Amino acid sequence: MTTYLVGGAVRDHLLGLPVKDRDWVITGATPAELLQQGFKPVGSDFPVFLHPHTGEEYALARTERKTAKGYHGFHFHAAPDVTLEADLARRDLTINAMAQDNAGNLIDPYGGQADLQQRLLRHVSAAFAEDPVRILRVARFAARFAPLGFQVAADTQQLMRDMVAAGEVDALVPERVWQETVKALAEPAPQRFFEILRECGALRVLFPELDRLFGVPQPAQHHPEIDCGIHTLLVLQQAVQLSPAPEVRFAALTHDLGKGLTPADILPSHHGHEQLSRQLTTQLCERLKIPNRFRELAEHVAEQHGRIHKALELQPKTFLKVLESTDAFRKPERFAQLLLACEADAKGRTGFENRPYPQAARFRAVLAACLQVDVQAVIQAGFQGVQIKDEMHRRRVEAIRECLRHLDISAD
Repeated sequence: MTTYLVGGAVRDHLLGLPVKDRDWVITGATPAELLQQGFKPVGSDFPVFLHPHTGEEYALARTERKTAKGYHGFHFHAAPDVTLEADLARRDLTINAMAQDNAGNLIDPYGGQADLQQRLLRHVSAAFAEDPVRILRVARFAARFAPLGFQVAADTQQLMRDMVAAGEVDALVPERVWQETVKALAEPAPQRFFEILRECGALRVLFPELDRLFGVPQPAQHHPEIDCGIHTLLVLQQAVQLSPAPEVRFAALTHDLGKGLTPADILPSHHGHEQLSRQLTTQLCERLKIPNRFRELAEHVAEQHGRIHKALELQPKTFLKVLESTDAFRKPERFAQLLLACEADAKGRTGFENRPYPQAARFRAVLAACLQVDVQAVIQAGFQGVQIKDEMHRRRVEAIRECLRHLDISAD
């Protein structure tokens, strides 16, 4: 029985990056032998065990054979005679198909180290095409390693296009698509995830609402980049600069979906796109079974970003309407995220990246003023029933008016 460190731990060590998780492969052993040593089995598809002391994952060397369409259709074979090289051959990318023995020697049968040096994401073998999840994984690794200059190898790009054309991507279940997407949103360059999917045609299948944005024009005086799709990815890049929260980044990504359905006869104008953007965001979230915390923030950003951009000219009642409709009084933390997504939208335009966004500070100040209006004081003043709500509304409007007056005096 021989144990090898494999996969991401080896890759990241060679890149000089922190090693977060370590995975191991064991050759020459049986499940019974591992159980006798105190390893705990996990999973049902193939033999994976947790080390009795470290809790790290140890898998028996295995091969796999495609038996049906999609990514569930595989038969796995694990036995003492399966070699390390055979196990590594089934992995997705060469940079993930390296191992290290107990003496620290690198085992690299498929050229992973050379591809690390050339900054290439390259598939190990033609077996890559058997699992459509690997398209998502390549896109996610592109998002992770873009700051290091990694690109997808040309032959891998072509293979991914062939897979999409063959309908493999159609078999992906929503949960797995979202699982990879939310991981990509947390990476340093999540826009690359969507660019890679678009290059191979998978974006059209998995995120048609996003794919429709590319090629749709906007007024050049407000959007020098013109293209709605390019703007969306620029907004996502700005969101990365403003917040590590994947919820904010997702809201930035979906804020303008309605522009993809703007009638051709009114282009490049997109009047009234906000409500349609909200509807499409809801549909996307329902289709991919996206958690509510992502959906609700994204819906509010899609619907309200136009009003929030106009914060320097809004009336007190309109400020209050925005705060009420976004449930800002009960969820001020989420409203803070909404403002970040709106700021990303304003800055996600060519030449606008470093411009200030005073609208956010204005809304923060207004919300703080409203939160100072005490419902108990209203009740103690003798208001009852529906009168309480009406009086709270009146006092909040007055608080906003006074807040804006002070802001304008300070600005002068």
